[in-house]
Amino acid sequence: MLTAWSWVSIGTNDLAAACHFWVDTLGFECTDRIEGDDLGLRDHWQLTDRLICRQAMLQSPGAACGAIHLVEYDTAAETVRQDAAVFDLCPKNLDIYVDDLPRRMAELAARGVRFRNDQYSEAVSPDGVHFREIHMAGHDDINIVLLQIMGGDKPPTSSGFYGVGPLVCIVSDPAAEKAFYRDVMGLSLAHDNILAGPEIEQMIGLPAGCALEVSIWAQIGQSLGEVELVTYQGTQGTNRYPRAAPGARGVTHLNWWVEDMADWVDHLAHLNVPFKRSRLSGRLIQSSESVLLHSPAGLRIEVHAQA
Repeated sequence: MLTAWSWVSIGTNDLAAACHFWVDTLGFECTDRIEGDDLGLRDHWQLTDRLICRQAMLQSPGAACGAIHLVEYDTAAETVRQDAAVFDLCPKNLDIYVDDLPRRMAELAARGVRFRNDQYSEAVSPDGVHFREIHMAGHDDINIVLLQIMGGDKPPTSSGFYGVGPLVCIVSDPAAEKAFYRDVMGLSLAHDNILAGPEIEQMIGLPAGCALEVSIWAQIGQSLGEVELVTYQGTQGTNRYPRAAPGARGVTHLNWWVEDMADWVDHLAHLNVPFKRSRLSGRLIQSSESVLLHSPAGLRIEVHAQA
């Protein structure tokens, strides 16, 4: 039904600092920016307890999806992941592809960027994907993962960083979540693995004996704008999805464009999926019609038709 997600919405306490992180550190470009409140967007979000100060849309050069919508509010709300444990249920990581992880880490370290570990992790998944990754702190308690797929296509940017691949969502019921992204969202299963062992425990920061069930849902042939579902086996985390809503800081939800909203609404009704209709008459983003729904875990999803 849908292609890759179009943009991820992120609340921030400081738009200038957030833009500096994405543009100056990770090579994104700002495609649009506005100052001042946006009553149409607040009406769409039913956000009445605060104002919007400014917004920006960011995208990796040449990318057709996987953009970032930053929204700064007039009051500093809590973050979605404030004081979160590794295995708490929430939208957790934004994965950024890199061409040469050791080289890019050295460049970032020379500019004062600090990583969560002294050394990157390297592993091979059960389905044969050889990868390297390192975690770093982003703004507003966002967790950023720099990810190099060994033997994969090189990022088509001079900076060596390319787009947002998966949004990593921690879930407790992987079967229900997989069925949702397959049957409701119409995405394809790109990878499905169980990751375990000391290397994985060290990579993620898990207790000994824990394992990860990982599946990646994507548009076939598109590596950006994916959804990655992770379940930590042997642990039990706090559910933070109710915190991931407009007005909060950090990752709040995903957004898709569709060409035919009528077909999409009929599809949801046929599957008995609860949804709400809206219209987004914003200053930065406008839709002819929008639909709000949630995944079984509680991830907020907005689907929009072009105005």
